[in-house]
Amino acid sequence: MNTSLTARFVLILAAAFLLSAAAPLLAQGNAPWTPPRTGVPAVTQPITAAEADALVFMREEEKLARDVYRALYEQWKLSVFDRIAASEETHFNTIGTLLARYGVDDPAKNDVPGVFVNSELTTLYADLIAKAKLSANDALEVGVQIEKTDIEDLESALAGTTKLDLKRVFTNLLNGSLNHQEAFETNLEAACLNQ
Repeated sequence: MNTSLTARFVLILAAAFLLSAAAPLLAQGNAPWTPPRTGVPAVTQPITAAEADALVFMREEEKLARDVYRALYEQWKLSVFDRIAASEETHFNTIGTLLARYGVDDPAKNDVPGVFVNSELTTLYADLIAKAKLSANDALEVGVQIEKTDIEDLESALAGTTKLDLKRVFTNLLNGSLNHQEAFETNLEAACLNQ
């Protein structure tokens, strides 16, 4: 290898190293939203207790949505539940990555369907499943209820943080919940028309 190629190779390696070292800082910048990546070093600016609490709660709330939708798909075989359960799995994993990034204990580390650390979510899960067993329309109404609750909680989480990476994730999840609510309402309207 000649000297010119060796020098270029060293420069490319140095640039790659600098970019990888700057990744946590870039995560706080104004780049377009991308989900947090596993393996990204923890950011240096710690989160507040309120932000940690919001992440912990959102992790279990996303789990609740996913667990309910999986159960309702098994019962009613409506494809809307299957599609949105897959989306909720992505949301659940995204919050899990943020918990790891900031060193916050994960309440869903065991991830048993229908089991939550938060006792209110345990009760809510049981109530939602009981209502959804009554009919397919009741199941779709449960979907609307979950998404409306998610929207309120995400708006509250957004108002409680100044960290750009948390804002990006919460905003993305909020947009997802708005889309999910619309999908459930559309399916519910169609079901009511067909009765």
